[in-house]
Amino acid sequence: MAKKTYVLDTSVCLTDANSIVSFGNNDMVIPFKVLEEIDRHKTRQDSVGVNARETIRKLDEFRLAGSLKKGVRIAKGKGIIKVRNTQLDVLPEGLDRSIPDNEIISVAIAENEENAKRKVIVVSRDINMRIKCDSIGLPTEDYNPGQIVKSGGSLYNGFEEYLVDDQVIDRFYRGDEIFAEDKEVKLYPNCFVMLVSNAKRKKTALAKFINYETPLKKIPDYKDVWGIRPKNKEQAFALNLLLDPEIPVVTLVGRAGSGKTLCAIAAGLQQTLEASTGHVAPYKRIIVSRPIQPMGKDLGYLPGTLEEKMMPWIAPIQDNLEFLMGDKKNLDLYMGDGIIEIEALTYIRGRSIANAFIVIDEAQQLTKHEIKTILTRVGEGTKIVFTGDIEQIDNVYVDETTNGLTYIVEKFKNHNLIGHVTLRKGERSKIASLAASIL
Repeated sequence: MAKKTYVLDTSVCLTDANSIVSFGNNDMVIPFKVLEEIDRHKTRQDSVGVNARETIRKLDEFRLAGSLKKGVRIAKGKGIIKVRNTQLDVLPEGLDRSIPDNEIISVAIAENEENAKRKVIVVSRDINMRIKCDSIGLPTEDYNPGQIVKSGGSLYNGFEEYLVDDQVIDRFYRGDEIFAEDKEVKLYPNCFVMLVSNAKRKKTALAKFINYETPLKKIPDYKDVWGIRPKNKEQAFALNLLLDPEIPVVTLVGRAGSGKTLCAIAAGLQQTLEASTGHVAPYKRIIVSRPIQPMGKDLGYLPGTLEEKMMPWIAPIQDNLEFLMGDKKNLDLYMGDGIIEIEALTYIRGRSIANAFIVIDEAQQLTKHEIKTILTRVGEGTKIVFTGDIEQIDNVYVDETTNGLTYIVEKFKNHNLIGHVTLRKGERSKIASLAASIL
């Protein structure tokens, strides 16, 4: 296969620092403008800043091994990496020479003219950048190293229909031990199944699959979990996972108004505060947080303490807490005693959180790097719940196929320490359900 030359856009380096060494034996060109743009992001305290700093470190290692102007061998069996300056004189008429993207394009054009026999490809995550390149005849590609599924619709949903003989359903309701068979339908640990009679399709039973050596479990009737009860089967599945002490990681994906956050908070309160049954609560505190990711224009810096700064971001969770507790004074009391804690994800690195019930809302805004950072903070006796809607993402560096929530759902689905449910039906109001489905 003929070697190619890849010209990387800034968006690629800020998405994945390993991108500069991820193209096999092909050569890499980093436009000088990309270095300047990366430098402006290196002080950020998020995954973009991490990738910016790591890219700079990698390039510095190559600099020590040779000349980035002439080109440095990336590794044995890999191509050459070099940094090239802007050449505005090669830009076609009509392209504004002061626009950074056009400066990067000028490098690709110059590289293409000097190496006519070598295919030069611009790699960018910026859709408009790729359109520009294509319009002037430059080959271009997207870069999706973290794409874990083909589309949001193909994400594992934690539920399967399972055809069985009619009498199997009768035996299941009688309390007989029913084992799932290893059929064409792939069942993952802690997956929920609907047993469907192959003779009468309306004859069904809901069950929970643990593994092929363990009998299917019935789904309890949750009549009161901190004042709420499930309104559909997916909410019942969610509560089952949230109340199961054997499952320390739970992921809930669903559209706005599907009840994912409410179920998570209710289960957290039920297991953190002393239950009405008199049983000792398994967790000592409930920690709630969400990414600081604005929708639309950012409001800028906020005054006050950490709790006061977090309030605009945590308000939806506080709404759920007040609804469940019925009294804002009780909520303030528990927060004052440290039983209910608001945590800023920005400062979670370095912590070890034990014996807590953690809820991370809006987890679809996180990258896989940020999800890993959060999960590695989980100590003994802690349960962590990630909730989110992969159709509502404001973080420009992830989408429904590459965000951290999608990543953990797909990567962990083979392990018995995690359970996942996709909630499909909106229960907030008729207006919310209609908006979620047609807008």
